[in-house]
Amino acid sequence: MNLLFIGDIFASPGRSIVAETLKGLVAAEKIDLSIANAENSAGGFGITPALAEELFSYGLDVLTSGNHIWDKREIHDYLTRQPRLLRPANYSPELPGSGVLVMRARNGVECAIINLQGRSHMPATDCPFRKANQIVAELPPNVKVRLVDFHAELTSEKMAMGWHLNGRVSAVLGTHTHIPTADTRILSEGTAYQTDVGMTGPYNSVIGIDKTIAIERFLTALPIRMEAARSGAELHAVIVEVDENNGKALSIRRHSAARSS
Repeated sequence: MNLLFIGDIFASPGRSIVAETLKGLVAAEKIDLSIANAENSAGGFGITPALAEELFSYGLDVLTSGNHIWDKREIHDYLTRQPRLLRPANYSPELPGSGVLVMRARNGVECAIINLQGRSHMPATDCPFRKANQIVAELPPNVKVRLVDFHAELTSEKMAMGWHLNGRVSAVLGTHTHIPTADTRILSEGTAYQTDVGMTGPYNSVIGIDKTIAIERFLTALPIRMEAARSGAELHAVIVEVDENNGKALSIRRHSAARSS
């Protein structure tokens, strides 16, 4: 079976290119389950219920997130009502929402999607490594296909998680830094891995932010309000082929698309 994972959807350019390309991509690649990180879909900071529903309407099956999930107050109640929008599982269990979802893909196979967040240079959370152990141990044994979005800052922390879950999940895919990495591979025990899938949004920017504003912040060190860039929309994703009988990855490859205008 084929899993599609789209990197951090950033603001309206990211949403627009998903709307333009997703259905064709799903059909062409025979995708059974479509997942995207959407924590930056609302102007680059957070997500709203309306935008989550918009992204689901394009054909996305599951949305993951990260540290910006809490930016919009109205999303808190929505998290309790919509299990297909995940927040990192290693936040306090008292907070709304869940970081794990088991759902049936288009081909009838039950799949687990797991959302975790790193701790280095990130908000304080429980240990993602121990939380990963707990989640994997509690999954039903018949759920062999397991995809992890690890939303983290450091490449070393992401790589450590890949090796930590090697052979226990189908894929560990990094998000958060918005720069696609070139280390796409299958680890020794059958886990597909990429340190960062990259951003789906405006690449004529500084990781999604208007270039002029970002440069001014670096030059002056002043807390200038950041705004999303608008041009150079690109989609960055990976397609993972998994053996649904044992959950091992058979292949992983990067996919990208750019708007022509």
